[in-house]
Amino acid sequence: MKEKYSPATLAAHLGRDKTASAGYVNLPIYHGSTVLYESYEELLRLPEKRKQLYQVTYGRFGTPASFALEKAIAEMEGGYSAISVSSGLGAITATLLAFVKSGDHILVTDSVYHPTRNFCETMLKRMGVETTFYNPVLNSDIAELIQPNTVLIFLESPGSLTFEVQDVPAITKVAKERGIVTVIDNTWGTPLFLKPFDLGVDVSVHAGTKYIIGHSDAMLGIINSTEEHYWTIRDSVAHLGQCAGPDTIFLGLRGLRTMPTRLQQHWKSGIEIANWLAERPEVSRVIHPALPGDAGHLLWKRDFTGACGLFAFEVYDSSQSAVAALIDTVKLFGIGYSWGGYESLILPVFPNQSRTAAKWNSDHQLIRIHIGLEDVNDLKSDLEAGFDAMGKTH
Repeated sequence: MKEKYSPATLAAHLGRDKTASAGYVNLPIYHGSTVLYESYEELLRLPEKRKQLYQVTYGRFGTPASFALEKAIAEMEGGYSAISVSSGLGAITATLLAFVKSGDHILVTDSVYHPTRNFCETMLKRMGVETTFYNPVLNSDIAELIQPNTVLIFLESPGSLTFEVQDVPAITKVAKERGIVTVIDNTWGTPLFLKPFDLGVDVSVHAGTKYIIGHSDAMLGIINSTEEHYWTIRDSVAHLGQCAGPDTIFLGLRGLRTMPTRLQQHWKSGIEIANWLAERPEVSRVIHPALPGDAGHLLWKRDFTGACGLFAFEVYDSSQSAVAALIDTVKLFGIGYSWGGYESLILPVFPNQSRTAAKWNSDHQLIRIHIGLEDVNDLKSDLEAGFDAMGKTH
């Protein structure tokens, strides 16, 4: 869309194709693998066709619906074009494999999503790729960690469990001066609240499972890239046999339509709950980049235009019985991994079990929380009952 519309308008209209949808508002689900060609001559043009954007050639390489989702995400976030794959981790691994080979070295933030770390420490290590995990609060000082064989820097801002906001422009500046590719996991910021390409990033990956789908009912990964690196990643995705299923694509497009509205509520309710938690006597610290006084607030305010519903807090009483009482008592907060759906979640997390570059210095139990779309006063009452139960454990 050439006109300058707000994110909510873009989300409602991008990727809608009257021809592909036969006039219906929503595109149909394209269940298909085989694509038939009109002639022998057309078949011979297939290699050339596959080097062009949005060409229907075979089910695994895309359908009108997957192209619609990919174009919509790229236009909302920036970048040249996006690629849809089976999961957020699939997006991460396909991207990493696109750029590394045996003997290479990469830098990965120490606050990274744990499955990303696990992939680096297992699969990439077996391939002969060395990973150095770096302190997420490094800025241009990251230059000191770069080796002659460093080919990629992986960022995640804020971090998955501890929510450090990275100085993305400072890191990408160092990388560009040395010809190093930068990749960011932008799942928390979403295509709406952080525009990584404006900050110098080369590739942005998303767990579309979270806020893009928004209903905790499907797995989806998105890779968005500059034109310079798009075809390298596209080849990697093709070699790995990666693609998103047709029903998942449909759910991704459906979720995209309401994502701006949902995120506004996640943001508003999250801030209200975070401020409420900060006043609770049981809570020693709230970690939310959008709160003034948070260590990453100034960088968040500079680079982001909003916040989602995911953050963390620490409790004074870190005994197992007290933490269990809190988590087992609440009724509206599910106990589960993932986030980004309409439901609220709560989970104890242990960052020091994996961190190697920047030890998490705290004696208090860290609890990650996702604020869903429930009434905020009901959520407060639910947490209050959990805190009351904590107090009764001693």
